[in-house]
Amino acid sequence: MVRSAGELETAPIPVRDPLPTRVAGLAPLPGEYEDVLRAGMSAAAGEDLPADARAAIDDHVRLLLAWNEAINLSGIRAPERIALEHVLDSLTALPLLRRAAIAEFVDLGSGGGYPGLPLAIALRARRALLVESIGKKARFLDVAIAALGLADRVTVAAARAEELAADPRHRGRWPAVVSRAVADLTELSELGLPLLAAGGLLVAWKRRPLDEELSRAQRAVRQLGGRVVACEAVAVPGLEDHVLAVVEKVAATPPEFPRDPAARRRRPL
Repeated sequence: MVRSAGELETAPIPVRDPLPTRVAGLAPLPGEYEDVLRAGMSAAAGEDLPADARAAIDDHVRLLLAWNEAINLSGIRAPERIALEHVLDSLTALPLLRRAAIAEFVDLGSGGGYPGLPLAIALRARRALLVESIGKKARFLDVAIAALGLADRVTVAAARAEELAADPRHRGRWPAVVSRAVADLTELSELGLPLLAAGGLLVAWKRRPLDEELSRAQRAVRQLGGRVVACEAVAVPGLEDHVLAVVEKVAATPPEFPRDPAARRRRPL
């Protein structure tokens, strides 16, 4: 029998559970996650972290895993891979930042909070700004910061780096900029150096081989008021091809930088 349009049954619309805003009630992390961190923490961070810092870093991962079931915050989903490729990888900059007495920084392209949140927690940073232009990711960062009790010292800018660099509250004001964003060192320098105060550091997560990229970036870095000062090897098992490229701000960045993305594509530095 053919039913009339009014009699047709409609499929129920699935209702998604609200995304968690607190850590309480979230699934515990598996033993494999803990095993990876135990094996690599000293090599990454230079030391084991205090229990409260480890707990906060773990709770960030638990929130990320819960949100990742509904919203694609990270393509890495296995907890043990998150331990290596997000947590330990982020913490490889901790010894460098401590040597430089960095207590305030900007994380460009923070995504799911890496490297910014683990570094803010481990450094006990006075101030950190996580820059993320994608709305759903910025919303997650806001939730994670509140859930971890970091709202008094860590904030989110749901904006592009170009907007931030045009703001006198940020331009030339920060002692460090960190970024794991997948971008050429030339482009990262154009986005990051305008935010740095004199003597500040841009720390970029890179992979070997890096010689060709460094060679291309040298002229642009000088033009932007910086100089490449180091490429620090990473000793964490499983991350041996990773390296931290460090650029120091040695002169004022010309006011026309950073340019908009179209201009950067048309006229690469």
